[in-house]
Amino acid sequence: MNPLRKIGRFYIDGFKEMTIGKTLWLIILCKLFVMFFILKPIFFPNRLKDLPDEAAKSAVVANDLVGRNTAAVEAVSPRPFHSGTASGRR
Repeated sequence: MNPLRKIGRFYIDGFKEMTIGKTLWLIILCKLFVMFFILKPIFFPNRLKDLPDEAAKSAVVANDLVGRNTAAVEAVSPRPFHSGTASGRR
């Protein structure tokens, strides 16, 4: 028997014999459907499809990335050092 055919038959027979596994696969497929076909369009709209050309799209993406980058740097950057007793030295 062909090795690919053996592998295929192995998986087909294994799926036919499943009891709880079928229910779990059904739950997984339902979750994937909800995530990709219901939640994705709500939380991640395609803002670029309405723009006329590639230059406008790249400008929006560049502004978005630069804005996120500066906000992240400001959130992570340490406070400026102040001389005095804050350092523990006199």
